[in-house]
Amino acid sequence: MSNAAQALELENFLPYRLSILAQIVSESLHDLYAGPFGLTVTQWRVMAALGRFAPLTASDVGQRIVMDKVAVSRAVAGLMTRGLVERATDRNDRRRASLRLSARGRVMHARIVPLALDYEARLYKALSDEERRSFDALSDRLFSHARQLRRAG
Repeated sequence: MSNAAQALELENFLPYRLSILAQIVSESLHDLYAGPFGLTVTQWRVMAALGRFAPLTASDVGQRIVMDKVAVSRAVAGLMTRGLVERATDRNDRRRASLRLSARGRVMHARIVPLALDYEARLYKALSDEERRSFDALSDRLFSHARQLRRAG
């Protein structure tokens, strides 16, 4: 078998493994906030980004959470309908609108964050302190390199 015809061992293929891990973690987190708070994965990610970095435009949110405009717009619309997110038009550029959590959104965010952090702590229990530091450093390197590869095309 030539190199060109090598079999892809999916279970050992890093992009696949990262995707599956992300999906399992995302679904587990979703279980924590979907029922009690009625949020979709994208809605929570929008709220988390706004809770950390607001004010942001919808485009900024999409870049932060690495999701397409349509998904972000749909999530923002749902959050605005529920009174969890507010939109303010930029005084200098009327075409530009910034988003932030409303008072109600901040209360919900404050209730979900401890659940998310508790889940993260339980997940990290699979690693020793040294392994966690190594994992964090390696993840940072992979994030940086993946971004470089993405920009390079």
